Order: sequence, then structure tokens, then C-alpha cells
Amino acid sequence: MSTILLTGFEAYGNTPINPAELVARKLDGADVMGHRVISRVVPNSFFICIDAVKQAIEETGADTIVMMGEYGGRSMVTVERLAQNLNDATRYGLTDNEGKALQDVLTNPDGPAAYRTNLPIRAMVKAMRDAGIPADISDADGTFCCNHLFYGILDHIAQNRLPLRAGWIHLPFLPEVAALDANLGAPSMSVETAAKGVMVGLQAVMTHPFDSHEAVHSRLQI
Repeated sequence: MSTILLTGFEAYGNTPINPAELVARKLDGADVMGHRVISRVVPNSFFICIDAVKQAIEETGADTIVMMGEYGGRSMVTVERLAQNLNDATRYGLTDNEGKALQDVLTNPDGPAAYRTNLPIRAMVKAMRDAGIPADISDADGTFCCNHLFYGILDHIAQNRLPLRAGWIHLPFLPEVAALDANLGAPSMSVETAAKGVMVGLQAVMTHPFDSHEAVHSRLQI
């Protein structure tokens, strides 16, 4: 049985409960069409998170890595296309969980400007929509720890020529986080709905070695 490594960030900044952590825990041990999910909760800290996931890849022998984080303000499960070689936490007024706020710092000074996921993102989004889960493709995953980890793992795979597939899924606020005064009016999604969407997305990954060429119309402009 091959392994899917599913990672989720811990709480950070103004988010006391991260949906990515809860979904990772909920799906740990799940069977996805004969492939076992092994979940890891990752420190929301620059560079430390990359080392943690690299270690998890080695420990689990996973050949598919799906990483998750929260993107407050989005109303859908979003599958990211690109990871960029740039960190700018100061624009959000946030520090990581070690108190660092990187600004204009490259994840790899010798790396390319960006990497593209090799997951079947159109197939994933279509499968989620068919299952009744609001989902879309995103071309902008920010410049905080999510993008940082996404880039770091794609860079690790590229630099070492590893035969792995890897990508990123962003989740909306949980309802209890959207209910906080600072977030009133923001969209939210229950952990059950988010977990169903991720599970359906994982099934699409396992059934599509290559992405679908069928167009997926988008209302999310980034």
C-alpha cells in the first residue's frame, strides 16, 4: 500500500484553531482507494516547517504529499497552482510561531522564482464541485508560511529529482473563527465539509496520474 502524506499547519497569528490541523487529524489513517493517509501537524514557522515535512517524507516513504493551510476570507476550498520564491510576512502584520516576520527574503536564494504543482488540480476541483463542495483553483497562495512551505517542498523535490507528487490546498476559516469580532462577515466552512472536500480531492489525485484538459471555470480571480 502506497502512502499519501497529508500535512496541516497548527494554530498561528489570529487564528486560534486552524482548519488544516483538524482536517489532517480527521483524515489520518484513512484509506484512499488503497492508499493510506498519514497525517502530520506542522509547526507554523519559517524553515522549521520545511525541515519537518522533509523528515516526514523520509519517515513515511510517501510518494504523494498534499499540504494544507488556512486562507481566511476565501469561501471555497482552493487548490494552489504556484509557489513563489518570496517571503513577506510584514504585509499581513503577522509573525510566525517563532516570532519571525520575514520581508523580501527568498526561501532558496539560488532557486527559481516559482514552481508549479504536479497534482491534477483541474480534476481535483471538478471532483470536489461534483461532490457538492465549493472549490476553485488559485494562482496566489500568499507570501506567508503556506507559500513558504509549498515552495520549500517543491524545491526539495526538484533539487533532488525525487519521483514525488506534491501540492497545496487552502481551507476557509472554521465557523468559530469566522465568528470572532475581528472576522465578522468572513466566509467559513465546517471541518466536516472541508474534510470531505480534501478526501474527494485525494481520490482525484489517485485516479488522475495526469490532469484533465477539461476547462474549470473560475470565480476566484487569484
